[in-house]
Amino acid sequence: MIGQRLEVRQGQGLVITPQLQQAIKLLQLSNQELDEYVDAELEKNPLLQREEAEGTPDEGREAPADATELSFSDAEAPDRSSTVDAREDDVYGDATPGERTSDRLSDEAAEQPGLSDWSAAGKGGSFNDGDGGERPDRHDPTLWEHLQAQASTAGFSTTDHAIALSLIDGVDDGGYMRGELAEIADRLGCDLARVEAVLAICQGFEPTGVMARSVPECLKLQLIERNRFDPAMAIMLDNLELLARRNLVALRAACGVDAEDLADMISELKALTPRPGAGFAGEVAQTVIPDVHVRPDPAGGWRVELNTDTLPRLLVDKRYHATVSAAARSETEKAFVADCAAQANWLVKSLDQRAKTILKVGSEIVRQQDAFLAFGVEFLRPLNLKTVADAIGMHESTVSRVTSNKYVSTPRGVFELKFFFTAAIQATDGGATHSAEAVRHRIKSMIDHEGRDGDVLSDDRIVEILKEAGIDIARRTVAKYREALRIPSSVERRRLLKTG
Repeated sequence: MIGQRLEVRQGQGLVITPQLQQAIKLLQLSNQELDEYVDAELEKNPLLQREEAEGTPDEGREAPADATELSFSDAEAPDRSSTVDAREDDVYGDATPGERTSDRLSDEAAEQPGLSDWSAAGKGGSFNDGDGGERPDRHDPTLWEHLQAQASTAGFSTTDHAIALSLIDGVDDGGYMRGELAEIADRLGCDLARVEAVLAICQGFEPTGVMARSVPECLKLQLIERNRFDPAMAIMLDNLELLARRNLVALRAACGVDAEDLADMISELKALTPRPGAGFAGEVAQTVIPDVHVRPDPAGGWRVELNTDTLPRLLVDKRYHATVSAAARSETEKAFVADCAAQANWLVKSLDQRAKTILKVGSEIVRQQDAFLAFGVEFLRPLNLKTVADAIGMHESTVSRVTSNKYVSTPRGVFELKFFFTAAIQATDGGATHSAEAVRHRIKSMIDHEGRDGDVLSDDRIVEILKEAGIDIARRTVAKYREALRIPSSVERRRLLKTG
């Protein structure tokens, strides 16, 4: 039987206000994206004013006390480690109940469907304050973006991925790697041989010939891919100056070929691309601007500071607000002025809270990964979002949001904050865990030194050795790490050892 009836139900729900959506959005934006967003808000809201970089605000312009100064270099941090600078912002431990409730609501709101992907408004995108349906502008990937995407799917370990990103940063518009390998190795604190090994893998990326260090090497990579690199071609690449001068007699003599073969070889060279990166989007890849700076402290440890050079500083123009409020006559005009004032105050407070949250998360990451800063990339510690969230009293979703699209400048280079989160492997005695990257490095080291005694280590034997060292690891995990390092199986390595 179909009928109608009236029921009263009681339940709990979370109302996502526009201001809460705005706070979630701001937290995930990089400084560059934030500046674009603030420019758009300045266009819409006449009560907002950008504070000048130097000088004091005009009389009549007021901002919340926490928002008028965004220099955190002299703030204090909880005394949790002797390696981190003791002068971080201690305001986070003194949050009011209202602030903690607001933070919790923001965390819960971010987990609701449709609200967590504010990062979709990525580089070059615009934002819609209405239903959030406006999508970022589409653009062809740059060479830098194309190489980064390939590095992310190449199966690199954490260490090798960091090396690959540093190498990619040294690629010019033509596709050539202009960075000095020795300088990169020294900056990252790793062996030059490891940097060279990562470069060899990166030179297998598309387009063929990319990340070569010279024209002959670029052409060599393309010839190898076409299976056309032979001793005669190798000699020709070593004597390209003869080809440039059209000294074909000397070139033919050097290569040891006749005139017909030489003509074929020249035709093959003409079919190659001396600038493999030229086919990508003409726009220059945007330089990454760090959101946080980490510097050695003369007193010991590390200083963690916000990059205030790119941080927008806004004020609410109270004088103009009073003027337009007095001039407003209709209810519509009064409502518009009141809405502008509320939005302006909320934005200023949200920007201040965003800055404090980024500094708080960045400081804890530095505290956890101080060994990397001091000794190099092989000393990354196991770290996950929950560890950082628990240490600073925030939700994991907030930490995840803060570390998206945020970069930190360190003495070892510029890294995304997410770079510092690495997996952990349990110790056999139940004690301290081991970084997955450190275990991968140990596996590679063991295999690099095998064969000297005629013994090739199987995956099972590697598991036994690691367990003897206190590392509890499964055989399938060893195999996964070995394959990620592009190391053949023990059967293939034994065969290569015999043939070599």
